[in-house]
Amino acid sequence: MAFLFVLSVGLLAGTISGIVGTGSSIMLMPVLVYAYGPKEAVPIMAVASVMANFSRILAWWREVDWRACAAYSVTGVPAAALGARTLLALPSHAVDLAIGLFLIAMVPARHYLARHQLKANLWHLAIGGAVIGYLTGIVVSTGPLSVPLFLFYGLTKGAFLATEAASSLGLYFAKSVTFERFGALTQDVFVKGLIAGSSLMSGAFIAKRFVLHLKPDVFRLVMDAIMIAAGLSMLWNATQSP
Repeated sequence: MAFLFVLSVGLLAGTISGIVGTGSSIMLMPVLVYAYGPKEAVPIMAVASVMANFSRILAWWREVDWRACAAYSVTGVPAAALGARTLLALPSHAVDLAIGLFLIAMVPARHYLARHQLKANLWHLAIGGAVIGYLTGIVVSTGPLSVPLFLFYGLTKGAFLATEAASSLGLYFAKSVTFERFGALTQDVFVKGLIAGSSLMSGAFIAKRFVLHLKPDVFRLVMDAIMIAAGLSMLWNATQSP
């Protein structure tokens, strides 16, 4: 039953993230924690995120801004590996608590960034990659931070979706490799990640036809609601940990 629930939420999360550029980890992570526990859920989500981002690249391949991707990834990839190593040293309830607080905090942070219409260049992407990469290694999703960064760089629609996905792919791959190296990504966990990732990939291709029709105000409200709900769910999980 939990397996079917993961697949169902994964398909929905993949569709939504394929439209707005983020949200799959935020929606799916509480379900994975419920089904497998926080220590397994994080590497499972890392594998699934690699697949989800790869599917968005395939869907929008011709739109990728490779200069922006390189600037972000050159600092973000090693930072993500360092963050993942930091995560493995934390107890399970601390993982839940950190993720929950982070997701809720991203709501006012996103509104602050939106009000201050910043313009980003390649240097800003490199600096942002280092900071967001390290946070990506520790928490489940930093989409609410990376999304505004690439939008401020001037990317929109397909170019934004493809470039953000290509940049995030390296971060989640580094995170997965770090988990494998330190024994957190076992064969069983890897298979679970493949299953969850397959549902996210399917959703990404379903989403492509809706990208041009999404109203920005609806996107913002949906993302705020998802982040608050997921954050509260993670905090509740933290209170249940021994």
